[in-house]
Amino acid sequence: MTEARLRLPAEWEPQSAILLAWPHAGTDWAERLGDVEDTFIALVAAIARFQPVLLCVADDDIEAYARARLSSARIDMARVRFLSVAYDDTWLRDSGPITLRDASSGGFRLLDFRFTGWGGKFGAEQDDRLVERLHEAGTFLKSDRQSIDFALEGGAIDTDGAGTLLTTWQCLHERHPEVDRATLTQRLSEWLQQDRVLWLDHGYLEGDDTDAHVDTLARFAAPDAIVFQACDDPADSHYPELQAMAAEIAALRTADGRPYRLFPLPWPQPVLDGGRRLAASYANFLIVNGAVLVPAYGDPADDDAAGVLASAFPGREIVQVPCRALIWQNGSLHCLTMQLPEGIIEA
Repeated sequence: MTEARLRLPAEWEPQSAILLAWPHAGTDWAERLGDVEDTFIALVAAIARFQPVLLCVADDDIEAYARARLSSARIDMARVRFLSVAYDDTWLRDSGPITLRDASSGGFRLLDFRFTGWGGKFGAEQDDRLVERLHEAGTFLKSDRQSIDFALEGGAIDTDGAGTLLTTWQCLHERHPEVDRATLTQRLSEWLQQDRVLWLDHGYLEGDDTDAHVDTLARFAAPDAIVFQACDDPADSHYPELQAMAAEIAALRTADGRPYRLFPLPWPQPVLDGGRRLAASYANFLIVNGAVLVPAYGDPADDDAAGVLASAFPGREIVQVPCRALIWQNGSLHCLTMQLPEGIIEA
């Protein structure tokens, strides 16, 4: 493939499928497996209304169990394809492939960055080999795999599909403290085929162990629009940082020099678990063909968040998915999933 032809699609572009991994007793979900299985069933059901699901399973027994649970929920199982592969955990946004499209040939390049368990916080040997194993199994059509010895998680980046990347300095600097911003900008631009990189220096969520992934904070909704997690409660510990982030985003400009259209998301009430605050964010939504799936936390702000996303993504159905069980492990919808561009799997 010619480098100049490669492009990182925006998430709202047509997709073949969503990649997921079923939770089981060998993952970090073991303590609350029943609750999180219910959330996964709701998530698969929501996705399967609009497009196929590729569901990783660790062995035949887990596949049989997952198939039975999903079938009992009356999900269209013709939309669910099982992939047998080893994995440590279920956060496929960070261990799955970042896919470039070749505009000329219609082929794809799977960027296989190192996955280090968010800077060595957790074991990740199996997750780090996930893309390699799926590629070797013939999961992806017309594709080659580029192994890149550099730690980068999919949740740390967001693209507008037109050459602009959005990311956070805290996360990338935490992973690579020896690399300066100019060098990081150059490397990201080359690997991800971007014309420019927009850095956010502010924004975080308590309970987040990703070191401020951008997909919990701010996301493109169009080449000229950004949705972001706001905080309007001066008494909340997040208020100074998220206010500073909002000001940063307001100061950003599109590639042609215009301010972005901004869509601030409402702030949910604190969700506590044994005194530990959990990282509840509406910015962790998932875009699928014809719809946007939005996390719901059983909070009065859930409906308001859905309304903001309806304005940001006109013409798409907005579907709320219960995610309170997910944030016990500090992630939500987008963290669990990886979209695959149209044409990369067999129809």
